[in-house]
Amino acid sequence: MRRRSFISHASAAMCLCGLCTSARPVSAEEHGGHHWGYDGEAGPNHWGDMAPEYAACHTGKEQSPIDLRAAIPTALPDPAIAWKPVPLKVTHNGHTIEVDGKGGGEMILDGVAYDLLQFHFHHPSEHAIDGVRAAMEAHFVHKAQDGSLAVLGVMIVEGNVNPILDAIWSVMPTEAGQSAAGTSPLDFRGLLPVDPATFRYAGSLTTPPCSEIVQWAVYRKPIAASNAQLLRFAQLFPLNARPLQPLGRRKLLLDVL
Repeated sequence: MRRRSFISHASAAMCLCGLCTSARPVSAEEHGGHHWGYDGEAGPNHWGDMAPEYAACHTGKEQSPIDLRAAIPTALPDPAIAWKPVPLKVTHNGHTIEVDGKGGGEMILDGVAYDLLQFHFHHPSEHAIDGVRAAMEAHFVHKAQDGSLAVLGVMIVEGNVNPILDAIWSVMPTEAGQSAAGTSPLDFRGLLPVDPATFRYAGSLTTPPCSEIVQWAVYRKPIAASNAQLLRFAQLFPLNARPLQPLGRRKLLLDVL
């Protein structure tokens, strides 16, 4: 798979995947009046019309998320995860629950090192696998020294209680702009599936400005969360997932060989 390098995209660095890490909600006025969401006049069908810098949401040819189907098996190495426990800090940014990952280590993807910045959640999953969306999806956002981005996606389905989610949910704020901290460091590797195989493709941020600057690696197998854990997030965010986008002329790979 080709790797795209982006040296200058300051807006993406400040607001990765469109999810700002400010400890308070950013008003529509501070965003130049560009208030976006997931339904109605603020929903995905209108993102590209809100501002010139959001144009890729409508005109882009390599948008995310996509339906992960008919992937080409390849001999690409699995993502190498070298994370370490860090103090837990959780923010409700108005669009999702975001966990601070700074200082939490790195991921090696296609020979490039990307530092973990943050991860967040979508309900339901943004990607689909063979047309089926999971209950939730976690996105682990990483950034390389040259400014390029890589996002690791993990599907979440109903099953046993997930202790890492329990720790996050126990301090999860319920109001936009609030942040909270845990009492001890947390090892985020507990949110990764055992099977290391991932779907790989070149895509975009899944929220405005929808910039096509992301190398995606989405695990083929999910992790589990209890019904109560899934419902607790869904009560805060009944819908925070962008509709599926066309694959177009891109290649979708699966690193299983």
